[in-house]
Amino acid sequence: MLLKLYRRHLYVRIWLAVVAGVFILTLTANWIVREAAENERERLAPVPREVVVLDGKDQPIGHGKAMRVPGQGLEFDVTLNDGRALSLQVAPRERPPGGGMAPWRTPFGLGWMVALVGVAVALGVYPIVRRLTKRLETLQRGVQRWGEGDLSVRVAEEGQDEVADLSNGFNAAAARIEELVRSHKSLLANASHELRSPLTRIRMGLELMGDRPSPGAREEISRNIGELDQLIDEILLASRLDAKEADMGTVETVDLTGLAAEECARVDADLEVREGTNNDTLTVRGVPRLLRRAIRNLLENARRYGAGETSVEIGSRAGQAEIRVNDRGPGVPAALRERIFEPFYRLPGASERNGGVGLGLALVKSITERHGGSVRCEDRPGGGASFVITLPH
Repeated sequence: MLLKLYRRHLYVRIWLAVVAGVFILTLTANWIVREAAENERERLAPVPREVVVLDGKDQPIGHGKAMRVPGQGLEFDVTLNDGRALSLQVAPRERPPGGGMAPWRTPFGLGWMVALVGVAVALGVYPIVRRLTKRLETLQRGVQRWGEGDLSVRVAEEGQDEVADLSNGFNAAAARIEELVRSHKSLLANASHELRSPLTRIRMGLELMGDRPSPGAREEISRNIGELDQLIDEILLASRLDAKEADMGTVETVDLTGLAAEECARVDADLEVREGTNNDTLTVRGVPRLLRRAIRNLLENARRYGAGETSVEIGSRAGQAEIRVNDRGPGVPAALRERIFEPFYRLPGASERNGGVGLGLALVKSITERHGGSVRCEDRPGGGASFVITLPH
């Protein structure tokens, strides 16, 4: 039974290790005390000492030996000059009244006293060891439940020691994994819905097309196939961006001015470099393909909802490069400016017929965060919205 507890419970092993240490300490202390007592007895063993007997004129009249007899006091054996032999005994010192032993002595001996102290230490250490291992058992149960599929499990973070650090690390990892799993589930659910829409339209178009397809039917099918291809591409990119260890491409020095100018020319948008901006502050380290994709997605979003007027402003602020994409659309309500960066989220009133697959702004956020930056949505003076990307140099 004890062996089973020893193998199964950490607190039993720790407690037994402490008890064993105290036991060894007790035996060592007892051996030292015995050795010291033996040496003391040898030192105090009866040793004869020379004694000289003097008369009133301090003249020697005899000599002999004195010896301490254990339990009987002192004994003097003297032989006088005239040949007489005398024996003188001195009684041992009387013990003080009210005390039968010295203050440092115990009724059972010093070795037993050390043993009792060891037992007291073992009993006192047990609650401390048990409290420590209870926290480890709580962590173990949390990890077990989490491994069984309950990703919402968190463990209590008590204290400031290594166990608390371990609990804190587990909670952070569990929260991150739960967020990733939830994100992937949401991505899968929304992707299945988004994929079903163009596939349904393609199927209906094929059924209505007949033997002689009209140019309009061909164009509609082609548009739906393009939308389907774009959706698949953005889903794959979003998945790779979520995987931090995925290789997204070679990190290079990127000139944001040239990048923005190319994308503005593609959609006929105005480009403005903020006055007083140094070209060096518009150079960042990143993956050109991803940064180009972020700017393009913002321009496509502005073209789709911005009532035809789109502009891009680049500059630097607080030591960071800033790209601002402006439109003159209806704007975004303040309460929804964080939600629009969620995958497949559409503002109330927007429909699939407006175009887009709902991942554009989510990809912008993932790309900027992958480069150590951020993106936000602001009101534009005079109406409309501004999407602002900030990137470190």
